[in-house]
Amino acid sequence: MQLISQGDESALARLFSFDRQRLWRIVNFRLDRRLQGRVDADDVLQEAYLNAVQRMDRFLHDHPRSFFIWMRMIVTQTLIDVHRRHIGAQKRDASRDMSIQGRWSPSSTSYSLSFHLLGHLTSPSQAALRAELSEQIDLALEGMSDIDREVLALRHFEELSNLETSQLLGLSEQAASLRYIRAISRLRNVLEAIPGFFNE
Repeated sequence: MQLISQGDESALARLFSFDRQRLWRIVNFRLDRRLQGRVDADDVLQEAYLNAVQRMDRFLHDHPRSFFIWMRMIVTQTLIDVHRRHIGAQKRDASRDMSIQGRWSPSSTSYSLSFHLLGHLTSPSQAALRAELSEQIDLALEGMSDIDREVLALRHFEELSNLETSQLLGLSEQAASLRYIRAISRLRNVLEAIPGFFNE
């Protein structure tokens, strides 16, 4: 970490390479579906890496808990910029994607959760099931607090550890764990109806 703050780009490259797959999952989960086929997750990561190079001198100033947490912040900010450029302010206010605390907005998280929970139900025979489950998932997500939805997204789809989730959201590890259990419990009846969900 000290090497990064001193401008050692080779150290940045090594750590970025180590975390690349985790960062790719974040982009894949958060990327607006309207950009599929137009924006590639690898291109977003390349842009985020270049942004990180430019911010190396601010690494310690940003007070990161870990390199991954710092890089995730840059990837998230880059993704917001990508949304703004490709979708445009008139069709979607990209600033609304994130809250003041630098987290994804509740509506953005709910949309991504719903899409990915049902993403593999694509065949014509599954269309009716998808429509029914989509409504049930939306109702279940609406019944959760914003933080519980975000914990679910971070733990299940971004695959962050409980410690990383607690750090990002400013929670104790115990609180983050309890919120994840509560979120899964609220969704369990719906999730059990999704073929293969608990086997993934």
